[in-house]
Amino acid sequence: MSEEFKLTCRYRILRYVPNLVRDEWVNVGVLLEELPVEGPASGRIAMRLIEESSEMARVRRIHPALDEEMLRALPAEFQKRLQAPPAERAIYLAKLDQTLSNVLQFSPETAVFTDDFDSELDRLYRERVWPPARRGHGVLQSGLEWIRARLQDIFRRHRVLGRLEKRVPMAEFTYPGDPLMLDYGYRNGVRGFVHAVTINRDLARAKALAYTAERVRRKIADAEFTAITEAEPASGNTSHEFVSQLFAEQRVAIVPLGRAETFAETLRLRLVQ
Repeated sequence: MSEEFKLTCRYRILRYVPNLVRDEWVNVGVLLEELPVEGPASGRIAMRLIEESSEMARVRRIHPALDEEMLRALPAEFQKRLQAPPAERAIYLAKLDQTLSNVLQFSPETAVFTDDFDSELDRLYRERVWPPARRGHGVLQSGLEWIRARLQDIFRRHRVLGRLEKRVPMAEFTYPGDPLMLDYGYRNGVRGFVHAVTINRDLARAKALAYTAERVRRKIADAEFTAITEAEPASGNTSHEFVSQLFAEQRVAIVPLGRAETFAETLRLRLVQ
């Protein structure tokens, strides 16, 4: 194996198959597992599933009778199961094919080599689950995943990515079973969170972040929140003004991608102190 690759992993794609007779499916998630180099110890394992309203809408266009309630409950269920002790987790994974409902199926396992587990999970999700990118003004764009990909690259180049928590569960601050995970978290005297938000599209994500910020500060009064957006909010744009006011009330800083380089460097300097 090339020295460039430090991890051996395997992944499976979770498919939504509401009609087994027609054998038509839509990819709705990725399960990535790091294989131990030697011995019985388990490596990292993570599941990433669709969660945005736009993603649900895409599945509904293909399968109008979409069971959205079931799909929205999956992140919390997988998070609980995959955080179990290794022995319990192994039993659960062995039974996945038998315990999944008829409308959910896993693809066969596929091996993959990578030098970064989180980046590989994001890559697989973008390539195998997220809707294909569209071209806008000569640049390939795909809303939320486009922001996430750009932000991850910026954090990596500024040597910040390895210092951050990824996909931080919020259930401990809101209610048990809350599937929301913020994109990044950090600790340096204060607790901070960074989350990608599309101000031109899914405003429900902005509302979820504002609500979460309010709940978190009931337990951590000085917690910091930063929303990374695709553009600077524009005056006169009702959606942008709504998000700006919403975030201002909950003290969520807005950093458009155009200023993310400066944000990343400032954050790096703070985290090394």
